Amino acid sequence: LARRGTALLHWSPGCARAPAAWPLPTLYCTPAAAGAVPSRAAALRLQLLFALRQRALRVLEAGLAAELHDALVALRAEWPQLAQELALGRLSPQPGLPEGVRDQLQALLTPDAARAAELRAECACGFEGIMMRLWPQLEVVVVRTAHGAERLYCDSLRQADCRGLPFYCPFYQAAGALLGVNLWPAEPVPRFLLCPDWAFCEFLPCLANKEPRTVLLDELWEGREYGLVVTAQQGEYRCRTEEVLKVAGFHKQCPVVEPVRRESQTLSVRGESIPEEQFCQSLCRTLRMWPGARLIDYVCVESSLLGDSSGPCAPHYEVFMELQGLRDLSEGQRYKLDQCLQEDFPIYKSFRFKGSIGPLRLHLVRPGTFTRLREALGSPVPMPRVLHEEQLLQLIQASVIS
Repeated sequence: LARRGTALLHWSPGCARAPAAWPLPTLYCTPAAAGAVPSRAAALRLQLLFALRQRALRVLEAGLAAELHDALVALRAEWPQLAQELALGRLSPQPGLPEGVRDQLQALLTPDAARAAELRAECACGFEGIMMRLWPQLEVVVVRTAHGAERLYCDSLRQADCRGLPFYCPFYQAAGALLGVNLWPAEPVPRFLLCPDWAFCEFLPCLANKEPRTVLLDELWEGREYGLVVTAQQGEYRCRTEEVLKVAGFHKQCPVVEPVRRESQTLSVRGESIPEEQFCQSLCRTLRMWPGARLIDYVCVESSLLGDSSGPCAPHYEVFMELQGLRDLSEGQRYKLDQCLQEDFPIYKSFRFKGSIGPLRLHLVRPGTFTRLREALGSPVPMPRVLHEEQLLQLIQASVIS
């Protein structure tokens, strides 16, 4: 672990201190105050600027894969201004950056014309593999949350900006408790060894009766899925996390798990229950039928949240997507997603045939919509795939272009 050899991209509003996982203030080249500003966009941009100063970076760490994704989107859009700030050693005024914090961070900057010239040269050559070109000594991208909804961003980054770099998700945490460690950094899908002494975990079998009893670590079966219940040592509170884990195997006598979905992100307007990860699989299958289309982000809404704006129709889903490579979709192309859902979920198909569920409606939104949505969430949480708040729905609806 080289001194100042790690950059952190993580928004932690009002929490200007070093991350608990690494209590080493000299490890990071990104000042803690940069991540604590009220604006998510400003925090990620500031941390990116300090990371760019350090050519000898070895590790790039992000709290969420979406935070790394959005920081690199900012790099694509603002690299000329970032290069100017590096060259002059001066922060530009920006929304969401308090003057006091700006002055504090400004004192840490010095002019670096050579690094600014390098940034201009590399960005002018395009952004595929940009991270390896900007930081030639970079060895790994560490992401604290890379499963579930965040996997979409990891896959996108691996294919473009982070091409050639390994991703590593070291820990599994839920409900504020650290629960497991990833002993297999080379594997693309993170698996976690549950550590018995870190918190008290109970498990609800997913295919049990209506009132299943919880089971303990030594009662788990390989290949089965369980809902997670945690009692954290800090406050001794017991809660159902709404996370579902699959037992992938055992390491000696301790279970190894893969997080597969969040129960709160299930689509259901008639009790059909389409899980988060299976809806994503149907969506990805649909994308392969749209030549040239690349998925940037998506979110779903059940029509009950829309109220009268959904019109006089049967309950249905509405999907909001940001695509790259296609400006519009024909009605036939839009129907492909509904068709794939019917093929993948017989219960959904049955309700569609009876008319109990109406046809899915698909909308395209303008670029940058989901970055603004993550800002509006107000805290660094994994991206929701089913919206339940009207305020967030209104933000998405205001960005529809087709």
